[in-house]
Amino acid sequence: MKLTVVGGGSTYTPELIDGFARLRDTLPITELVLVDPAAERLELVGGLARRIFAKLDHDGKIVTTADLDAGVEGADAVLLQLRVGGQAAREQDETWPLECGCVGQETTGAGGLAKALRTVPVVLDIAERVRRTNPDAWIIDFTNPVGIVTRALLQAGHKAVGLCNVAIGFQRKFARLLGVAPSEVHLDHVGLNHLTWERAVRIGGPEGENVLPRLLAEHGDAVADDLRLPRPVLDRLGVVPSYYLRYFYAHDEVVRELGTKPSRAAEVAAMERELLEMYGDPSLDEKPALLAKRGGAFYSEAAVDLAASLLGSGGSPYQVVNTYNNGTLPFLPDDAVIETQAAVGAHGATPLPVAPVDPLYAGLIANVTAYEDLALEAALRGGRDRVFKALLAHPLVGQYAYADGLTDRLIAHNREHLAWV
Repeated sequence: MKLTVVGGGSTYTPELIDGFARLRDTLPITELVLVDPAAERLELVGGLARRIFAKLDHDGKIVTTADLDAGVEGADAVLLQLRVGGQAAREQDETWPLECGCVGQETTGAGGLAKALRTVPVVLDIAERVRRTNPDAWIIDFTNPVGIVTRALLQAGHKAVGLCNVAIGFQRKFARLLGVAPSEVHLDHVGLNHLTWERAVRIGGPEGENVLPRLLAEHGDAVADDLRLPRPVLDRLGVVPSYYLRYFYAHDEVVRELGTKPSRAAEVAAMERELLEMYGDPSLDEKPALLAKRGGAFYSEAAVDLAASLLGSGGSPYQVVNTYNNGTLPFLPDDAVIETQAAVGAHGATPLPVAPVDPLYAGLIANVTAYEDLALEAALRGGRDRVFKALLAHPLVGQYAYADGLTDRLIAHNREHLAWV
């Protein structure tokens, strides 16, 4: 089995490598190709990857290359983990929206739109090259904004499934608090990528007992602290929102906070420099503890589970993924991409039935879906007016003066990545 990771020079990659090595019975990789144009980073990451495989007695071959076409040729699955523009672009995404009084974040709001505009054309070019060399390969997208990117891939006819680590993070956290195995925890996870709510936590499968009320009663303070939301908010809602909902539920508070401290991008850039220095140490043969602070917890386990199911080598029967709605949420179009529990196999991902969604959540889901429609149109066709309309539609922007100012800033900071400019 051959897997290719595009963006293999990422500092995330050793987390993925560790999962591939430890879970080799689930996903028996014989060749792993790391593709990245950043030769120096790729050499450091590739060296550590080979040492991790060797330490954990994995006999698969690891290849590093800057040649995308050669790297994806013959691959059974291609995993995308790109950051177009690098941390420098992320730094801008997180800062210039604050000049207009809006949240600066790399996957939602104005910063998220900027990332989508940079990313969608690049991902579609990669996917077309995968299709030319190996049309049967699955594409697993971990590249943000996952919902918009996955929708672009699916609309272009690619065999693609989107993946995020938020759900598996909740699953592992809830399992620990409840004292059960993670495989016993089934989430009623509903919404869009980075806009989701856990409405039930069931033990033993989709029809199991819902223990969410007990979880909140006994561990609500710990859950609220992790989400940085007040405990009474969780008690009143009776659900666990994704931590990204804080940008919506406490927008002004978040904007004030972001204006008084270094950006997350600056923190991550400093962390990456330290990680790359560690990766260059020939005695290092395991993922360093610092990598846990980089983000992407349980990313490797989610990726292995999804790839194994798609390729027929194992994997869980139900997984939270990003895929076409196809009637699952009746208030959205069929070609919207939702994040939900799905039955995953060689056929792809089929969403499980979802209980009716409360208007409190359905309204926001529908609003952000409309924004994603406009964002994808702007990413595919360009144009200042399309950017403006997408921003005006986003609930974190929503005022024409803000949308105008943000449009000018977005274009100014992303000229080198926007062909239509």
